[in-house]
Amino acid sequence: MNDDQPLEKIAISGPTLASIIQRFSSSEGDVDGLLFGHVTEPSSSNLHDDDHDSTQSNNSPSLVANITNFFCSNSLSSFYDSLGRLNNSILTHLLQDRQQQLIGWFVGRRKSPLRPSMREFSVSSSLFTLTTQPCVFLLLSSPVHDQLIHTHDYKAFQFMQKNGLFESKSIEVVNIGPAFRGHYGSFSPNSEFPWLAPSSGMEEDKGKRDRRVEGFEVGRLSKLMGSTASNYTSELEDLYSDMLGKLGDLARVVEKSSALVLEQGTFKLMKCKETSTRTDTML
Repeated sequence: MNDDQPLEKIAISGPTLASIIQRFSSSEGDVDGLLFGHVTEPSSSNLHDDDHDSTQSNNSPSLVANITNFFCSNSLSSFYDSLGRLNNSILTHLLQDRQQQLIGWFVGRRKSPLRPSMREFSVSSSLFTLTTQPCVFLLLSSPVHDQLIHTHDYKAFQFMQKNGLFESKSIEVVNIGPAFRGHYGSFSPNSEFPWLAPSSGMEEDKGKRDRRVEGFEVGRLSKLMGSTASNYTSELEDLYSDMLGKLGDLARVVEKSSALVLEQGTFKLMKCKETSTRTDTML
């Protein structure tokens, strides 16, 4: 059961925060999602001889909520209704097979103030009962007025059940440290690049090209100046033409690879939309 302990601050890794902002900015509308991580108690190096000072230090908040992963639904009300009541079946589906613990949730609203709404209060109150850790709420917003520079604002809160309030907490963006070392070490791309098998013709061309380059060492290139230059110019022009041809072949390979990557991305996007449609139908 959640003990409602106050947090000193909220820490989040740079890639995680950047990914949340990117999902919010690239979506067609407002979004919400779940936050995963853990709570740590940093060791304090401040030692006090005075018992009164030590008592005050022990009573001050020393817990840090570490956000290391998230889930974004690309829409609002993905696991709750318009009144903020949780849909337990959808929430259970989203939390299954998750190795990390639920630590809170987030909402991205365009051109709105960074103030939690009554519905967000209701959702946070319900989530509080499901997690054994302090409930974190991250609110993101875009500027109210259009600007030349595209920016995003964000603010973090801790929901306190004992007084029924959101308490604003400072955010520390952490890129290096023990809490996030596993996040970087276990990184793997979500979509691998397609493998393109080299053709035998390309291997043969490479062998011919290497044999031709062997004759153009620095000593021989110096003969391109002077009366004997005409004897070597044609050979160098042929080598240059071969290199241009190779660049053309390489450009076609890159074009084919890009087309396959685009095809994979489109296929996965369609699957995500189908899943979202089935979820909306369930709602």
